[in-house]
Amino acid sequence: MGQIEEAKLSCLNILTYHRELLVSRLKSIQCIVDNLLACGFFCEEDAEIIQRTVTKTDQVRRILELVQCKGEEACTYFIYIIYKVCDAYIDLQPWLKEINYNPSEDMTVMKVVNTDPISRFYEKLRHEMSRDTSFIMSYGQREETRLEDLYTDTVMELLNDSNESMGFLEDLDQLLGEHAVFNPQGEIIYIQGDAGVGKSILLQKLQNLWTKKELRTDAIFFFRFRCRMFSTFKDTEQISLRDLLFKYNCYPDHDPDNEVFDYILRFPEKVIFTFDGYDEIQEDVDMINVAEVASPEDRAHPLQLLLSLLCGKLLKGSQKVLTARTGVEIQSRVIRKKVALRGFSPAHLKTYINLHFKEQEYRELVSVQLDASPHLCGLCSIPLFCWIIFKSFRHLHTMHDSFELPETCITLTDIFLLLSEVFLSRSASPAPSLVKKRTRCPSETFKAGLKPLTAFAKLALQGIERGSFICSQEEITACGLTVEDLPLGFLRAVCEYDASESPGAFEFLHMTLQCFLAAFALVLDEQVAASSILKFFTECSRKRERSCLPFNFCICGSSKPNEKKPFTTNEHLHFTNLFLCGLLSKAHTNLMEHLISPVLLKKKQVLLKSYLSTSVKSHLQGLPQHKGDKRQKVHVLPNFLWILRCIFETGSKDIAQMTAKGITADFIKLGHCNVYSGDCTALNFVLQHRRKLLGLDMDNNNISDFGIKQLRPSFCKMTVVRFCVNHLSDSSIEILAEELCKHKVVEILGLYSNHITDDGAKLVAQIIEECPKLKVVKLGKNKITSVGGKYLASAIQKSKSIFDVGMWGNTIGDEGAEAFAEALRHHPSLTNLSLSANGITSKGGKSLAEALKQNSCLRIFWLVQNELCDDAAPLLAELVRANTGLSHLWLINNRFTVDGLKQLAEALSHNTALKEICVKGNQLTEEEQKEFLEEQRLRFH
Repeated sequence: MGQIEEAKLSCLNILTYHRELLVSRLKSIQCIVDNLLACGFFCEEDAEIIQRTVTKTDQVRRILELVQCKGEEACTYFIYIIYKVCDAYIDLQPWLKEINYNPSEDMTVMKVVNTDPISRFYEKLRHEMSRDTSFIMSYGQREETRLEDLYTDTVMELLNDSNESMGFLEDLDQLLGEHAVFNPQGEIIYIQGDAGVGKSILLQKLQNLWTKKELRTDAIFFFRFRCRMFSTFKDTEQISLRDLLFKYNCYPDHDPDNEVFDYILRFPEKVIFTFDGYDEIQEDVDMINVAEVASPEDRAHPLQLLLSLLCGKLLKGSQKVLTARTGVEIQSRVIRKKVALRGFSPAHLKTYINLHFKEQEYRELVSVQLDASPHLCGLCSIPLFCWIIFKSFRHLHTMHDSFELPETCITLTDIFLLLSEVFLSRSASPAPSLVKKRTRCPSETFKAGLKPLTAFAKLALQGIERGSFICSQEEITACGLTVEDLPLGFLRAVCEYDASESPGAFEFLHMTLQCFLAAFALVLDEQVAASSILKFFTECSRKRERSCLPFNFCICGSSKPNEKKPFTTNEHLHFTNLFLCGLLSKAHTNLMEHLISPVLLKKKQVLLKSYLSTSVKSHLQGLPQHKGDKRQKVHVLPNFLWILRCIFETGSKDIAQMTAKGITADFIKLGHCNVYSGDCTALNFVLQHRRKLLGLDMDNNNISDFGIKQLRPSFCKMTVVRFCVNHLSDSSIEILAEELCKHKVVEILGLYSNHITDDGAKLVAQIIEECPKLKVVKLGKNKITSVGGKYLASAIQKSKSIFDVGMWGNTIGDEGAEAFAEALRHHPSLTNLSLSANGITSKGGKSLAEALKQNSCLRIFWLVQNELCDDAAPLLAELVRANTGLSHLWLINNRFTVDGLKQLAEALSHNTALKEICVKGNQLTEEEQKEFLEEQRLRFH
């Protein structure tokens, strides 16, 4: 408008001046017309005239003509509608700023009702999702629990593309933020975790936060899918992206012009997707050419649409959260952020106990039993297992005179037997007295419920055999289940999978429950050969190639996969085998003899024990072994962990002893095997039978404090104790100090990247002092300050055996450095020391350099990523001239300038032992670095 002040113009004139802009940008007609009608500016005849107009642009022109005919007040109200319904008129918000629009006080009292299809759909989505997510899915189909009354956060670890820790997510509402994004071009926030660790309920909480506007996002649409639904579509079925979004969530109302879908296509960043259970897709994709999917208008197989969404070929820039079980490989290039769920910490478990049990009596009873059983605590670190245990405790404690959780080592089979007992007891007759409760008799409960149990088990086995987690009403009826059986709790109805007009689908409470029941079916079946119980062991023993196939398709354009069902994982088969071992264990013989022929039961037990014995021998013989550090090392494969779990479920001392005897190596490496705390009891169950000393490397797992408690009996024979990256706190170090100092056989102690504070450092110092064979201690990336540094330095000073100490990434500072300087002076054995990334300045550096002039033993010294500057250079140069025997000095990423390095370079001419001084990342230009080309031992790269 040139120099004209638009603020002084009438609204009528503004509409005239900006007519063409409004015609091109005004998209939603209905909201404007509805409000003009409601406030009396338009009559019905006006609305009919507009609707008879053919094109949308002509409709906008007609609205502008009619509004201007109605006068200034109508024009002012027209602009006010655009101002109030900002989501619908997002394209016009810059225009409002351009004309400096601010509504008058008179106008703000005018009512505007948002009838825009986009805004209506937003409210509809919020309403329906709030209804669906406010309650935890009813496990028994009889009771409901509000999500906010029971939801408890778990440990949510942020990982980079190399699966290294980037810290922890403190609050779920931070999930969609920029923190810990390692690939800005990626499309997916990938959440991984073991079965039962809480992936699905985390997504439910995320969805519920969005409905309450408590999620940090400006997204106005949220679509949720469970990946197993994509297994329900026929191979030939094709749908549009629009139908995929709306049919399986909800359709927009009053949207004849498809404005909602158009908005989604234009602003994908305003959309959130959650895809739960990527590992549960069971589909043959031979015929699907994923690489060709790019247009949102094309019809395609639903799985094709899913993969195109995940890869960003469709709705690129939308926010996508995908969950899968640990071990499922996905191309890093499509992952934006990665989160690993680690289960309940001790603090989380305490919170969950308080939420689950409102009565103080129950809280105390459960807490006492958990404190007395480290293995039970370990199982309770997995939220699903914890829920089952607590639910069973409450139900059975209410029904019977007395009920306590088993004092002996409880297994996963025990847990699911408890859950089944709870479900089956719902059909039992009520207690004869309100005062005297019935005496608990599990065998009677199972005998009374054998018919439905057998039917549920048959249904579960059929699903496992065909790789399906969903069953139809026809399949349920065919297995002999009645309408009266469904409310027991084993199954729950699901409507989102109903892609056709067929009756509703059902699924088991959880994949692990389906596996348990499938194992029950194998035990109960008297019609087939007893050897059929081993069918899934054979399947699991086959080597499977890890596949990133779906995303190779999307990115590389591959045309055909190499094998059928590339998405299939065999974890459900492993769980079925595990439960089979538990059900056929000696501990459950009395129960099972009430359900099947004792002769057949015995035959199946003998078959299983024979197979396990042979399998263990074969597996141990096939493990790769190599010698190193005077030790015979064996790196076990992930399948070995399942073997250990199965052995523990059997409770067979014979098989455990045989396994221990078969481990001929004196060093077992179990790193990166996804060991969680509950597995430590299974490991200890075998290792306790080993007589020889043993080294154990369990780096990069998730054993936590619960796991250390369970391994306590085995520490007496451990020469190598490596628990780096395992979420250990000072309470674990307390146990280690007690056991290792008692037996004094430990030689290597690895505790890198845990949560050890100064209190824990004091306990490690005790281990260093009291264990005469200890040679290596790794304590980097913990929470140790100068206080803990002094404890450790004092202990190292007294040790005659220690030769390698790693302290990278703590905060011991100059005070800690000065304490280490005293420890280094005249030390007889320490050859390797890292004090990198510890906040050490030149003051601490001077102390260390001065002390090292009186040390002839240290060979490798790292001071990387500290704050040393030229002030420390003279003393470091003196150290170099002293020619003490130091061979590697790393000063990378400090604050030395060319002047400081000149002093070091000059000193090197007097030294014959130093092989390198690494000074990369200091404050020198490339030109200044060239001055030192002749001194090749001074390294800048």
